[in-house]
Amino acid sequence: MRKEISEINIFWFRRDLRLEDNSGLFHALKGNLPVLSVFIFDTNILDTLTDHSDARVTFIYQEIKKIRKKLTDLGADILIEIGKPVNIWKSLTENWNIKNVYINRDYEPYALERDEQVKQILREKGISFHSFKDQVIFECDDILKDDGNPYSIYTPYKNKWLDLLSNVHLTEYDTGNHAPNFFKINDLSFPRLEEIGFKESKMSFPSRAFETAIIQNYHKTRDFPGTRGTSRLGLHLRFGTISTRYLVKQAKVLNATFLSELIWREFFMMILYHHPRVVKESFKLKYQGIQWINNKDHFQRWCEGETGYPMVDAGMRELNETGYIHNRVRMISASFLTKHLLIDWRWGEKYFAEKLLDFELSSNNGNWQWAAGCGCDAAPYFRIFNPTTQIKKFDPLLRYIEKWVPEYKTSSYPKPLVAHKFARERALDIYAKAVK
Repeated sequence: MRKEISEINIFWFRRDLRLEDNSGLFHALKGNLPVLSVFIFDTNILDTLTDHSDARVTFIYQEIKKIRKKLTDLGADILIEIGKPVNIWKSLTENWNIKNVYINRDYEPYALERDEQVKQILREKGISFHSFKDQVIFECDDILKDDGNPYSIYTPYKNKWLDLLSNVHLTEYDTGNHAPNFFKINDLSFPRLEEIGFKESKMSFPSRAFETAIIQNYHKTRDFPGTRGTSRLGLHLRFGTISTRYLVKQAKVLNATFLSELIWREFFMMILYHHPRVVKESFKLKYQGIQWINNKDHFQRWCEGETGYPMVDAGMRELNETGYIHNRVRMISASFLTKHLLIDWRWGEKYFAEKLLDFELSSNNGNWQWAAGCGCDAAPYFRIFNPTTQIKKFDPLLRYIEKWVPEYKTSSYPKPLVAHKFARERALDIYAKAVK
């Protein structure tokens, strides 16, 4: 019981796992009460994970340990809880003398519902709940059409986003100046990963280091999976171990194409926020009528990288081994599943959600619907990537394919599941019947 302690404020870490340039944490530390840091391993989420060595849990655990080390150097600590947030917060209000709770906003459907429930619990106890913008530059209602409705086409959204962007949006929150305001405590326990119900993953994680040379050449190199031409920062954006403001500030100076990718991320967040139904159904409702074949054997072959199309197979093997798949290859693999194999995009979306280190619901959903032709501002359904010609364009020296499909061009490599010409004509026919 901690009720005997004088009043404190709490900052609740979620997908903002850093002390530096952290909006909600900055505002908490600016207050006139000491700040206790809290992180909850949310069993509502963890219980949905099928792999008990899920690399993302290991990553979160390691990042919290880093935060704890910095806090203990300041004479502070972080309180780790395991369970359902509603139950955890009921317990916290009973055991601590809490005045205010600070968070950074999250816009996914589950997070919105969770935060509303927690807010209600706190309100009943007379505890104020303060939320701040942190993971985006513009929130879901900040960029709207002139008639007040949300955009469904990327380019006009991007243009307004750029028009509204100013240095004010990129101002760093200097939490370091207020570090003495962390609540001084040194007797909090830190659970082992096994106590959370998981084992440590041996998967390696990409660095959060910002590589200026790569970003400067991003528009030239990002489509070639055989070269190191992308930022590999998606994981860090997903869990907030790097500041979005910092990335946008750098991209604004260094590379317009990289900046566009960051804007796409916010666009898909806005779509999910305004149209939560896209989690389960096509943005364009007429595409609900597509007669998917959903061959389970073909789906399994796709998952394992055994389709007989080397660019697709290389991507899926890279995903399975590293938790990452190159952006260009994501599009090729997704298009192949939905159009060549006529397997429901939701099957592929779910598989990516299980495997991607940088899985983010809005971007994963938006990109899968884009590839399937059924999303907002999607590629037209009759745009069907030829996986073979994509090799000539983006991996002509076969560096990527030979790395991940070493048996390519040998007798042990499988024959194609379907012929491209046949699959293309079949997809055009089935899509056309669905949308007419």
